Amino acid sequence: MKHINSDARVTRELLSSRYEVQYYQREYSWQTKQIQELIDDLINAFYENYEEGHTQRDVRDYGGYFLGPVILTMKGSIIDGQQRLSTITLLLIYLNHLQQNIPVQSNIDSLIFSEQFGEKTFIIDVEERNDCLESLYYHNNYEIQETDKESVINLANRYKDIEKFFPDMEEDIIPVFIEWLKERVTFVEIVTSTEQDAHKVFVAMNDRGLRLSPVEMLKGYLLSEIKDNSVRNQMNDLWKDKILELKEVENDGDADFIKNWLRAQYAETQRGRKKGARNLDYEDIGDALHKWVREKSRMIGLNNSIDFEKFIGEKFIKYADIYIKLKKYANKFHEEFAHVYYNAHRNFTLQYQLILAAIDPEDDQETVHKKIKIVSRFIDQYIAIRVFNFRSMNYSTVLYTVFNLTKDIRRKPVDELITTVKDYLQNMDISIEAVDHFYLNQYTKRFIFHKLARMTTFVEREIGLNSHFEDYVDRNQRNNYDIEHILPNDYTQEEMGGWFESYDQFIDYRESFGALVLLPKDKNRSLQDMPYSDKVRKYDSENILARSLNEECYKNNPSFLRFIEEYGLDFRSLDKFGPEEIDERQQLYKEISKILWNPENIDKNL
Repeated sequence: MKHINSDARVTRELLSSRYEVQYYQREYSWQTKQIQELIDDLINAFYENYEEGHTQRDVRDYGGYFLGPVILTMKGSIIDGQQRLSTITLLLIYLNHLQQNIPVQSNIDSLIFSEQFGEKTFIIDVEERNDCLESLYYHNNYEIQETDKESVINLANRYKDIEKFFPDMEEDIIPVFIEWLKERVTFVEIVTSTEQDAHKVFVAMNDRGLRLSPVEMLKGYLLSEIKDNSVRNQMNDLWKDKILELKEVENDGDADFIKNWLRAQYAETQRGRKKGARNLDYEDIGDALHKWVREKSRMIGLNNSIDFEKFIGEKFIKYADIYIKLKKYANKFHEEFAHVYYNAHRNFTLQYQLILAAIDPEDDQETVHKKIKIVSRFIDQYIAIRVFNFRSMNYSTVLYTVFNLTKDIRRKPVDELITTVKDYLQNMDISIEAVDHFYLNQYTKRFIFHKLARMTTFVEREIGLNSHFEDYVDRNQRNNYDIEHILPNDYTQEEMGGWFESYDQFIDYRESFGALVLLPKDKNRSLQDMPYSDKVRKYDSENILARSLNEECYKNNPSFLRFIEEYGLDFRSLDKFGPEEIDERQQLYKEISKILWNPENIDKNL
């Protein structure tokens, strides 16, 4: 090798140049799990330093966060590190939108774009990604196209993950965090003179020795405490077979399961957000689960060889099997465990920890199934109530609450479990009554899509139609569903002037929950700014929520009329769609929501 240079670079320095990604490694492949872990790590590291009242100037005294090596050639080709740099670019785009409406802003455009020879390009210069990144930068959104490659689809989806997992921050904290990200997040930049040398460095850094994972080290510790050789070999075989099953369910499924299991069943403490707070059970399990088990062995109940044998042969196997089932229910709709699928659709990954917490090692299969239904239904209602009240469902926002709930429901008998979760919902300081003021915005968009799909499916199935929630929410089908604004985005239309007192009132009502339905994408686009009086005729061939606006829906439709009478719902056709009609429709949606997310249904049909 001719020349190799290495230097520590903060984000601001590293993203001051344009980089190319070679054609053979252009795929951006990070998944939700990596985004969640990165944001959680960054936020935790930031809050170890931040104190109330700090400004950007205080960041000079903050500690940093190391984001690993980046291997480059002198010509600016990335050999290793493009996943992290691409993700940091997405995070910077998100933060740029986040700071738009606050007084103190930071210029981070130069870390997103590079300008050379009069040409403006993204720092990570891959042509096929440009349309997606430009749309995210200028519009805070990107509609995935059928022709998009895997990298583009992943970029768009990971941006949504960032929106989901990035915590709510006070306005005065945002610029401090941005400054910390720019000046205190550090990489090691390794630059070689040739691409061949860069690959040699990459191989040397990743292929020297065989590092054991925390899961493998945990297995080694547990097996070492079993005295009988034949028993140890038997437990080793059980462990290996189950780990393979977990990995088949998802990448890193073994580590994810064990973290969820240990937190669900054994963790007692969690670190606070204040500066200087030390890691406790919850964080230690995430950082080094093998070390935590070894240090907490007595608390877990590992006192002798038989305890270690049972820990693998009974508890590990039992909870792993449950976790595998939960993952299958989350990925493919199962009628009996529908709420696991619903929660997964809203990316509520903490549901596995909560469900596993409720299950006792002695529970039989029937009891396990009951507890899965109870907790997953509770989670569904908890999410619904928070969203209707515009409360964040970001991972870091609800983490503390979920951990306390984990301990509250841990190994509770079915009757006590039902009482605990019902009491929790009834004692929340918010309720589903907030649907009165629910509307579409950037935060609620994905939740409203989910809710409209649930409501539509509920009504259609009640009247005997073969309707499936998963069909409405499948984003991969050729003509997937979009949220349809019933009111056209054109205030100049004659009927708009007769219905609304001002443009501002029109805009407010157009985004109301009651003024939205789901339509196939092609129909949604074809209608666009068509007047309501024309749209409503087109709706007659669509799903029941859209059809119900048209008077034809109530003719020769006895099952729908019976449904309306049975539930006492105020469905009726609407010839006009002004403020009074939208308010009425909002109340209709509220009543349907109160049926779907009724706390009294938590123990229904167990």
